[in-house]
Amino acid sequence: VNIDSLISSTTTRTTNNKQQLYLVVLSFFWSTMPLESCMILLDNSEFMRNGDYVPTRLGAQVDAANLLVGAKTQSHPESTVGVSAGTQLLVSPTEDVGKILNALHGLPIVSSVKDVTAAVQVASLALKHRKNKNGSQRIVLFVGSPLEVDGRALAKVGRQLKKNNVAIDVVAMGELETNEEKLRELVDAANGRSDDGAERTCHLVTIPPGVLPSDVLASSPIVHGGAGGSAFAASAAAAGADLGAFAEFGGVDPNMDPELAMALRVSMEEERARQERLAARRAEQETSEDSKDADMTDAQAVVNAMDMGLSEEEALLQQALAMSMNENEPRPQEDSKPSAADMDEDDEAAAMQLALQMSMQAEPPTGSEEQQFQDPQFVNQLLGTLPGVDPNDPAIQRALKNLQGDKKEEEDDKKKDGESSD
Repeated sequence: VNIDSLISSTTTRTTNNKQQLYLVVLSFFWSTMPLESCMILLDNSEFMRNGDYVPTRLGAQVDAANLLVGAKTQSHPESTVGVSAGTQLLVSPTEDVGKILNALHGLPIVSSVKDVTAAVQVASLALKHRKNKNGSQRIVLFVGSPLEVDGRALAKVGRQLKKNNVAIDVVAMGELETNEEKLRELVDAANGRSDDGAERTCHLVTIPPGVLPSDVLASSPIVHGGAGGSAFAASAAAAGADLGAFAEFGGVDPNMDPELAMALRVSMEEERARQERLAARRAEQETSEDSKDADMTDAQAVVNAMDMGLSEEEALLQQALAMSMNENEPRPQEDSKPSAADMDEDDEAAAMQLALQMSMQAEPPTGSEEQQFQDPQFVNQLLGTLPGVDPNDPAIQRALKNLQGDKKEEEDDKKKDGESSD
């Protein structure tokens, strides 16, 4: 919901009423987020100069810390964030974002590697002495150098944090092969036993080289998850259920604020009308395109018929007859197909007729060749040598008889012509 456009739509409101509405709306969103005090524990050892992260490990760590500061301070108006580097406390938990960012960007690099257990204890003491004792406590630990302590010491620190109700999130960037198992023991000890079905409030996020830590943290449970994320989801669902009672007025009770409810109702009706107009316009475009395609097809058929010399009425009549014939034409069935034997006989007869026509159109044979072709045995023997031709086929015998009869008629005609010329 755009709060600015929502409030500006109520033109009758005064400036004081608008400010009060801002506070009411923002307090509703703030009430759904948990109150939390967080300490960001940074790594400023010499290992943070490495360039396996863009631009360096230290620069990538500062960008990720900026993201966490913005997420924590904007989640609730009373949430506080502090910053420490090793055992040095830079900023105590505070609401002043400028002081926090100044400490982040002025972070120096030291030559010695600090003890992680001592750094976690310093951060825990800073949370213990925070101003607002309400809300949860959390430590976000960045590790970018090899750990010198063993896993048992880290597990002991995790159990101590669990006892003091302090959650810890670990961001491992660099030296993953040597640190991942040790940091997992720390997180598991801080979570406690998971067989009782309790939610895990501590998380370990490993960032491979070449990946921006801020991109990974933006979708990680360190920013969204944990008990806070579940509480936010539950309150959001409850708020959504309450909005259903006054869905017509955008979830606002018209008895409490009639002007805002009426403005929301008008805005929702206008949006609904706009969506309906868009849907109707799309439907009209689709129907017009279909009708255009059909008209183009009919016009093309009419033009083709007119090109053949027919008038427009005759072309339309011919098109209608063709459409009716296509509709009334029965579908071909398998039983109506000719058999293979019938097809073979038709092919043989056609081939014989073609051969006879070619022989009749060819040049007249000599006397010896003509006598050979007039011999029935020679013709039968010649036809027998052809592949796929049966000399005893009735069609072939009829064709031979017709050919001999035609030749006899030609000889008789020649004789009659000779006698008449004499």
